[in-house]
Amino acid sequence: MLTWIILLVVVAAIVAVIVVFNRLVRTRQMANEAWSGIDVQLKRRSDLIPNLVESVKSYAAHERGLLQSVTELRAAAQALPSGDVGRRAQAEGALSLALGKLIALAESYPDLKASGNFLELQQELSRLETELQMARRYYNGAVRNLNTLVQSFPLNLIAGLFGFGERDQFELADATEGA
Repeated sequence: MLTWIILLVVVAAIVAVIVVFNRLVRTRQMANEAWSGIDVQLKRRSDLIPNLVESVKSYAAHERGLLQSVTELRAAAQALPSGDVGRRAQAEGALSLALGKLIALAESYPDLKASGNFLELQQELSRLETELQMARRYYNGAVRNLNTLVQSFPLNLIAGLFGFGERDQFELADATEGA
């Protein structure tokens, strides 16, 4: 009888570990999927920047410093590894602020502000920022769920055993802060 009880306890423990492990894997995959969504939006925004800079450059040639800053910040953000959430958020936040300044610059140039090409690029950037914000919320929610599981007892024991760790939230400065 004692053998059966021991066997039952061992089987229950193994099943519990499997259930917890699968829950951790599922939550980690949701965070990976969410990061992919952010990465896509950041790439789309990055691809839009050269067109926006060229559009402004033809109207505001003497604003060279700001245009160069936007270009350099874009290159710096692209150079970072996709998985480095903290540094990537910092670089993308600085880029968002510079883009906000670039858009605000249009107010000083009525011809630029009235340019169909610039208006189209500005609207596309606005749409991308909205989509990026939604992707960021989804990612941060998935990371919050993963971090909660990884930190909660007794799941933290299994998470540590199988190498599951916490992830950083992705926080960007609001582009309107620099405008």
